[in-house]
Order: sequence, then structure tokens, then C-alpha cells
Amino acid sequence: MKYTENAINILAAKTYKRIGGAWIVKNIKGNESIEKIISLLNKNSRQDEQITVDNFEDKKKQIKKRINAFEDCCDGIVALGDKHFPKYRGKVKASEQPVFLFYKGNIDLLIESNLNVAVIGLLNPDEKIEKSEKMVTAEILKHGATIVSGLALGCDSIAHKTALEKGGKTIAILPSPLNNILPVKNKDLALEIVEAGGLLVTEYYEDFKTKMELSSRYKERDRLQALFCDSVVLAASYAQDSASRWGIYNQKLDCGARLAMGNAKEYGIKRAVIYNEAKHAKNPMYDLNRQFLKEDNTVIRIDSDNMTESIKKLLSKKPIINNGQTFQSSFF
Repeated sequence: MKYTENAINILAAKTYKRIGGAWIVKNIKGNESIEKIISLLNKNSRQDEQITVDNFEDKKKQIKKRINAFEDCCDGIVALGDKHFPKYRGKVKASEQPVFLFYKGNIDLLIESNLNVAVIGLLNPDEKIEKSEKMVTAEILKHGATIVSGLALGCDSIAHKTALEKGGKTIAILPSPLNNILPVKNKDLALEIVEAGGLLVTEYYEDFKTKMELSSRYKERDRLQALFCDSVVLAASYAQDSASRWGIYNQKLDCGARLAMGNAKEYGIKRAVIYNEAKHAKNPMYDLNRQFLKEDNTVIRIDSDNMTESIKKLLSKKPIINNGQTFQSSFF
């Protein structure tokens, strides 16, 4: 497994009380000495007890023991200050910036010059949604894009599989460590992604302890989908009020797509939805798509009638401006 001492130092620093990503971003540039990191921790983080070199080194040994147990599950770790640590897209506050990543596969797929498009959506799409998502994803792939998604069942899986079927590259961003792929049903798909030259990436090297923690990880995963993409495409999703509007109470309504699209807007990353008024107006699975089109005229609408034109617009250098916000992509 590949990693630098800098990466282990950052992992160790983050194990202390009150040390989160924002603290790391604000205080550490990468490749500081252990003494410097300890000084910063003792001075600025309000630890209960003074941290010593021996204490810090013990933390590092424990971390190395855990990650070395991954064996072939993980190819390496990159952290803030490392040569191959990828730059995120958009304008992001310190607390949401990643500070380290565990990966399996081609980490260079995350670099800023690589054209990455996230394709996301609900867990239980119908056949028509699957067909339209495949068509849109295939068109995006024609422009040399790498498809990003979250390895979930439903629309995420369709995006990954379409990329593989078309001979393209795809990135799966996970809410779990690489030695415990979630969902378990997609473990084989994860392996196929890597074998085809793609990438699995996560911020976690330990299993979640509670359902609440797992829920939080899914939200953090959703933000990474936006952070490492030049644009985000929503295939289909229920909205927050779909249950009450349509009387849908016998299944889980998705929120991950809503969060990822919300993050993209916040970061200034282009957004698109698949939607055709004549075909989808009475389908609750398109509630969120309708909502975004109504709320924000920078959201690009994609359907079979305008697919080529709208996807070129999505990937274009030309910005879309609305209410003082500029959405800019760096391709074409």
C-alpha cells in the first residue's frame, strides 16, 4: 500500500479531540514535522492533556497497523500536501474540504484536468428511468468524461454499469472502508470498476459504529460526489414532500441525490436533470427534477429531444449565470 508519512501524520492528528477537517485545512499545509504538528495541536486545539511525541508516534503505529491489515483491498492513501492529492472543484468552505482519501484503482481520475460527471438518482428506478439514464450516460461518455457515482443500488449502479459497458472509466465514492464495501450486493461491481481502470475512493478506514454515524457518512459521501465533479446530472428522484403529495408511505424516499445536488449548487458546480414534461409530469419519481427546474433556471434540462445540445451545454466552458452566481466548467 502506498502512503507517505505526511498522510499518516494527518490521519493521526485527526484522531484527537476537537480536530476535524476544518482545523486540518486551517493549520496544516502538509509535510510539517511531527514536532510542528504537535505544537499546533497543543497550542490551538484545546486538548485535555499535553500531547507528546511518544503519544503521537503511538497513534501513528495504531493507524499503520489498521491500514496495513487492508492488504489488497486498498492501493494507498493520499492526503493534503501529498503530490497526488487531488484538487476539489468549486468554492468550498474549510469544514467540507477533504484532507485525506483511501483509494483502490487509478487515483489520477480525480485530478482537476480530468472531465468528471456525476450521474445520480433514486434507489428504485423503473424501466423507463433506467433506459433514459443509460442513454444520457452513454452520450456523456462520448465526450471522454469519467462517470462518478456512489455505488448505491438503482441509479448509481446504472451509471457505473453503463460506463463499463461502453468501455469508459467510472469512479465510485463510498461511505465505508475499502475492506467493507457498501452495499454488499455491489461488491462485485466495485471489483469490476477497478479491473476496468476505474477508481474506488473513501474517507474512511474504520467501520461505522452506529446507524447515525453511517447516515452521516452517506451525507459526506454525497458532498464528495459534487466536490470531484465538473457537473452533476440527476436521473430521477423523489422530493422531500413526495410521500404526502402522492401517498407513498411503503418505501424509503431518497435524500442522497437531493443533498449532492444541493452541494453542487453551493459549490458553484453545474447541474442538470433528466426531464420531459409530457412524459414525466405525473411520475412522482421525477418530483425532485421538477423542483430544481422550477427553482433555478441555471439547471439544465436533458431529454431525448435536446440531449446532444444540452449535454454540450453541461460540459461547455461557457458559464451559466443566474442571480449573481456563475457556473463554470473547464472543458470544450
